[in-house]
Amino acid sequence: MPHQIFSLFKPALLGALLLVACSNSPEPGRTPPPIPPPAPEPVAQQPAAQPVPPAETPKSDAPAPQPTPVRNATPAPASTSETSAPPSILATPSTPHDAWDNLLKKHVSAAGKVYYKGFKADKAELDACLQAFSDNPPADSWSRAEKMAYWINVYNAFTIELIVHNYPVVSITNLDGGKPWDVKRITLGGKKYSLNQIENEILRPQFQDARIHFAVNCAARSCPPLLNRAYTPENLTRTLEQRTRQFINDPKYNTLSAEKAEVSKIFEWYATDFGDLRAYLNRYSTVPLRADAAIGFGEYDWGLNE
Repeated sequence: MPHQIFSLFKPALLGALLLVACSNSPEPGRTPPPIPPPAPEPVAQQPAAQPVPPAETPKSDAPAPQPTPVRNATPAPASTSETSAPPSILATPSTPHDAWDNLLKKHVSAAGKVYYKGFKADKAELDACLQAFSDNPPADSWSRAEKMAYWINVYNAFTIELIVHNYPVVSITNLDGGKPWDVKRITLGGKKYSLNQIENEILRPQFQDARIHFAVNCAARSCPPLLNRAYTPENLTRTLEQRTRQFINDPKYNTLSAEKAEVSKIFEWYATDFGDLRAYLNRYSTVPLRADAAIGFGEYDWGLNE
């Protein structure tokens, strides 16, 4: 029975199979259309190109290298031992002599006239100079010239300070009962001195050089003019010689001729320092005194040397 059923349906089955096979075959002369590639993803619109800036060094966590310092350029603050001092310190004079020299050049004329009003206006600078002298007294290791220059400058600087402190004043002899040189008002290295001590206990006996009298100044018109420069170890000998020669030959202080001479009372007050006065004067005078020339002493003007 099954065989009979199959015989009945066999033609129909074969036809169906043939129909399926024909439907899957391509048509003659045609190729199957290619499989389209996947559509590309949309691309975002790029902005218009901008000018490219210069390339920058990539940032890094490490500190940026510092430029090599240029020699003679103003140094930046640094911790090295060669760092320059601040300008305020560099402007400060390096020694008391330098500070005193600056003040003298500013307030004393070439003729030795003192502008005390100027010193008074610069009182802070004068005080700093005096303090520097006080803080730096002579040491045993100092040379003779260093010590001598120091004591001459100190005498002159503290005389100026005395006048400035009391200015205006007609004469130094109007101060301290006429004995301002005896008052111990000068402190140097923790010790008190008077002007007389500096002159008569230090300068005169220790150095035994009569030219000192033409270097120290007592603020009087008849006193040898105040030099408008500080004494230093380097200029000491040359300057003392120049000041002595200049004073002896200046007719405002001394009148010299071969037959007679009228000279400053300084030569009388300190006669022991000059020894043979005629010989001393002849050493510097442009007019030599004869052996029998008479020597007298003029009046001393204690008016202020301004």
